[in-house]
Amino acid sequence: MKKSERQAVIAQLITEYPIATQEELMAKLKAEGIAATQATISRDIREMQIVKTPDEHGQTRYAIFKANNKNEQDRLFETLHDVVTSIDRVEFMNIIHTLPSNGNLLAAIIDDLNLPEVSGTLAGHDTIFVVSPNTTVAKQLYDSFASHVANED
Repeated sequence: MKKSERQAVIAQLITEYPIATQEELMAKLKAEGIAATQATISRDIREMQIVKTPDEHGQTRYAIFKANNKNEQDRLFETLHDVVTSIDRVEFMNIIHTLPSNGNLLAAIIDDLNLPEVSGTLAGHDTIFVVSPNTTVAKQLYDSFASHVANED
């Protein structure tokens, strides 16, 4: 099976079913008659920009990250406002705390913007480390992000 065909099936499956893990996705693919290794699934998830996000019931599930029709920077600022609980700066790093299950989503948005102030991100369930080239740039990024966080002073 071609990669594009497999990825089309993956997109259909994560849209139809509340899939939250690679194991669940592999099982659904197997039920569809598609054999794929964990490494292949992991690569597909990365290439397709699949992120974990809470659904309407608060359960975590896979979703394809889309910028919709909004300007990507507007989406960043809206997401900062909606999901960030706190932001701190330590030297050349900003540590962003989010609502549960939103760390990867916010990091994907930051990564997709390719901001010159961001050298890289490391995301977890509810925490993101954003590394900047130096402390001055990290402070500028902090000021920008903090101005869009709902509960920051």
